[in-house]
Amino acid sequence: MVCREVHVAVGVIIREGRVLIARRPDHAHQGGLLEFPGGKVEAGETVQQALVREIHEETGLQVPMSSLRPVIGIRHDYGDKRVFLDVWRTDDATGDAVGREGQPVQWLPLSALHDGDFPAANRPIIRALRLPSWLAITGDYRTSADLVNQFEERVNLARPALVVLRAPGLKFAEYQAVARDLVMIGRDRGTGVLLHGGGERLDAVPEAAGLHLPWRAAQTCHARPVPDGKWLGVSCHNAAEIDHARALNADYVTLGPVAPTPTHPGAEVMGWEAFRQQVAAAAMPVYGLGGLTPADRDAAIGNGGQGVAGIGLWWPGV
Repeated sequence: MVCREVHVAVGVIIREGRVLIARRPDHAHQGGLLEFPGGKVEAGETVQQALVREIHEETGLQVPMSSLRPVIGIRHDYGDKRVFLDVWRTDDATGDAVGREGQPVQWLPLSALHDGDFPAANRPIIRALRLPSWLAITGDYRTSADLVNQFEERVNLARPALVVLRAPGLKFAEYQAVARDLVMIGRDRGTGVLLHGGGERLDAVPEAAGLHLPWRAAQTCHARPVPDGKWLGVSCHNAAEIDHARALNADYVTLGPVAPTPTHPGAEVMGWEAFRQQVAAAAMPVYGLGGLTPADRDAAIGNGGQGVAGIGLWWPGV
């Protein structure tokens, strides 16, 4: 018997840096776990209309429909139930939140959202909320010292939340030394550094924020190569590679090239429609990569992505 997919509207309501969370009734599906407010999209409703209705019915809050912004879409099969979580965010809900259906509600900081407290399908939502809407990648450099200097200069200007240290010209020991310098610089400025390469790089610099696997490294992995509490990203180019990243329990993937790039002028590009289709099946945050600018961030998000990633977003000479 094939289960019908249930379309569920999910609301991420932010107020003063905190998220409104409810606890599911013990007798309900996945009872006792935490959840974001929301409910089924009824026939004839848009997801935005469903959210405005459900949030008011459940919490008493009023949500301006125009304030809702897409976060992520997640398809999940629980075995006894298939759901499509259509997740939207607002920072403009008004009123005092109460559990109008008897459910406890509370405002929690993002740092207090833990995977084990939520149904499995909700966990990518936590990733999407914690990840930035743009992912910086280091670009060309002359020497390792130049790379460190450029990083410090660009971080001071752009203040990215996360940076992938991509430096294929450095030998292992050089990369390790540069990574430690960048981690220290970033720590003082609120910027996390993700190492680029295999798991041995994070073993050598465990103070880094995490690891970004190029596909050549990801395809040889059969389990998540980083500990909990560290970010894991994977460079992907198609649906099969995204499936493998999901099997590794990656926190996000980059997907591209979406548009032509100066460094690969003849490479085949996927365009936004193919990007949208692959993101719809990804069930994790996806960054558009390849030939994109900061102006493309809204297009990436509008097509279901987390945002954009790249070198030219912030690094000089690209």
